[in-house]
Amino acid sequence: MTEKTDIKSMNLPELEQWLVSIGEKKFRAKQIYQWMHEKHCSSFDEMSNLSRELREKLKELAELTVLQKELVQVSQIDGTRKYLFALADGNMIESVLMRYHHGNSVCVSSQVGCRMGCRFCASTLDGLVRNLTPAEILEQIYRISADIGERISNVVVMGSGEPLDNYDNLVKFIRLLTDENGLHISQRNVTVSTCGLVPAMRRLADEKLQITLALSLHASSQEKRLELMPVAKSYDLAEVMDACRYYFAQTGRRVTFEYSLVGGVNDSREDAEQLTRLVADMNCHINLIPVNPIKERSYVQSEHRDILNFKNKLEKNRINVTIRREMGRDIDGACGQLRKRFLER
Repeated sequence: MTEKTDIKSMNLPELEQWLVSIGEKKFRAKQIYQWMHEKHCSSFDEMSNLSRELREKLKELAELTVLQKELVQVSQIDGTRKYLFALADGNMIESVLMRYHHGNSVCVSSQVGCRMGCRFCASTLDGLVRNLTPAEILEQIYRISADIGERISNVVVMGSGEPLDNYDNLVKFIRLLTDENGLHISQRNVTVSTCGLVPAMRRLADEKLQITLALSLHASSQEKRLELMPVAKSYDLAEVMDACRYYFAQTGRRVTFEYSLVGGVNDSREDAEQLTRLVADMNCHINLIPVNPIKERSYVQSEHRDILNFKNKLEKNRINVTIRREMGRDIDGACGQLRKRFLER
C-alpha cells in the first residue's frame, strides 16, 4: 500500500502543485485549504463543494490529519483546560487552553516525549518517541478551538518536546498558523521555547520571524545549569546568551527568559544577583515560574516569600520581571504530567 500524502502540512502553493500532479485543477487547492485551515473539517466527506469523485480520490491518496480527543480536565480554580489527544499511530500528546482577559491562549506540544532530560520536567522521563508533523501541531489548536467554539489568539510552543529539536516542522507550522489563508494569527502572538540549542537558535534568528523566543534558563551559572539541564553539557551558558543577543539583533524581538524556581537550588539572593549580571545588558523579560513538583524527582517549589524576594531583587536592579500565574495546578497542568499518568494507567 502506498503511503498517503499529508496534505494538511502543505502550504497553498505546495497543495496546488500536488493537485496538479494527481491530474486535478489548481483552483481546487484553495477550496481544500479553506476546509482544512479555516473550517477545520474532520473528514473529506464534509468538503461539500468538491465532487464526490474528487473526495473519493482524496480519501485514497491523501491523509487528513485529525486528532482524537481522549481526555479533557478542567481546572476548578481558573478554568484552564488540559487536553490529551490521540494521534493516528496511537501515541498521546497533551495541550493546554488558558483563558486570559486578552484572549484564549493554547500551549502546544511539538514532540511525543522529549530527549532533553531537564531534571524537573515530566515530558522527558520516557525519552523522545518521535517528532510531530506541522499538521499534528496545528491540529491541537484547531481541535481546542472547535471544542470551545471560540477563536484562539495566542499560541505558545511550550508543551512536551524541545521545539528546536523538530526545527523544520516547527517553522512550517508557524508559517501555516500565521498564513493569511488559514487562522492568520499574528506572528507577534506566537512564542517558541527552547532549552538552548544554540545552532538552531541562530538559524531561527535568520528566518527573521516576528515571534517571541523564550529561553528556558533556570540557572544563572553554567555549574547550576549543568545540574538541572543536560543540554548545558553541549552548549555553554555564555554561548546560549550570545545566541539570545543575536536573536534580538536579527529580529528586534526581546527574548523572554523562563526561570523555574526550585527551593534551595536556584532561588537565593546570590542567584538573583548573578542573574542580574547575566542579563544586565539585554533587552529582555524574565518570567519566574514556581516549579511544578513531580513525584519522580526530589525538587520542591520555592517558598512564596523566597519567590517574592527574588522578584523584588531583580526589580530593584531594573530588570523586567513577572511571576507566572499558576494555571491548572489541580489538573496536572505542567508539561508531560497528564500523558505520563494516562500511560501508567
